[in-house]
Amino acid sequence: MASTPLDQALSLIDAGRFDEGVHMLRQVASTGDPQGLFMLASFTWGGRHVQQDPARGRLLYEYAASLGHPQGNLFLTNLLGNGVAGKRDWELALARLEAEARQLPGRRAALDLVRAMDLDANGDPRSVPQPRLISKEPDARLFAGAFTPQECAYLIEGVRDMFEPSMVYNAARELVRDTIRTSDGATYHWLIEDPAVHSINRRVAALSGTSFEQGEALQVLRYVPGQEYRPHFDYVGGDEVSRRVWTALIYLNDDYDGGATAFVRTGTEVQGRTGDVLLFRNELANGARDPLSEHAGLPVTRGAKYLATRWVRAGRWIP
Repeated sequence: MASTPLDQALSLIDAGRFDEGVHMLRQVASTGDPQGLFMLASFTWGGRHVQQDPARGRLLYEYAASLGHPQGNLFLTNLLGNGVAGKRDWELALARLEAEARQLPGRRAALDLVRAMDLDANGDPRSVPQPRLISKEPDARLFAGAFTPQECAYLIEGVRDMFEPSMVYNAARELVRDTIRTSDGATYHWLIEDPAVHSINRRVAALSGTSFEQGEALQVLRYVPGQEYRPHFDYVGGDEVSRRVWTALIYLNDDYDGGATAFVRTGTEVQGRTGDVLLFRNELANGARDPLSEHAGLPVTRGAKYLATRWVRAGRWIP
């Protein structure tokens, strides 16, 4: 069977003939081929073989969705919900999610979770629990029961098949292998951040007194016996936008032993329960790194520990 022009384009790219392959892919996309548009959107969104341009990538996803591409439609719903790289329309995102839920069990689960949340018309929580002060130095607070067991289970199940060695963002905003964290991790990157996960991220923003736009993509970590996060700082220096100011840890389960979060210079340890959020500040008032924020995830000795991490920057982080 003769290969299609799209197959030929992807074969050229696989063979390392990137310029030729991308040129042919652009030609395929220009004919209105949904899969061609989707592939070009993926390359443009992530900067693979072409210059990275999330806004342009989002437009291409929208074109693919308008022509019936299934995954493109799901991505578009998610992007409308979170407003990454373009317009945010929460009401439309929920309407689309409701339509998708009639056919797709995963979207039904997301819709049911959103409906169970106490949200305002913008998707923000109407209230958040008051914190318990863990320490003044470093500034650390625990929000008990900030998330429900159902929300925690949803975060775990949504990435259960995606776990890989843990990653971190480098200065170029690229995910790279973490050298001191031995856990496995998975990221709810912005394309798969559905309205339920987005609502969870907006609650983290409310807990920290920041905006959703300041947060990095939510990561879920899994620690099995012997795995740990060695002493480290989450702080990342930079300007008034890029400094990493806050860390929010969501404890997704508690049926394990070991695995406490320890501030190594003060001796304070936190053993969170399911749904608790530990929020701590990584910098001092002058913007410098807080030396007392050095912390570790102690080794797990039994069971599997699941933890969601969201780092919050000083200014807008999402494109």
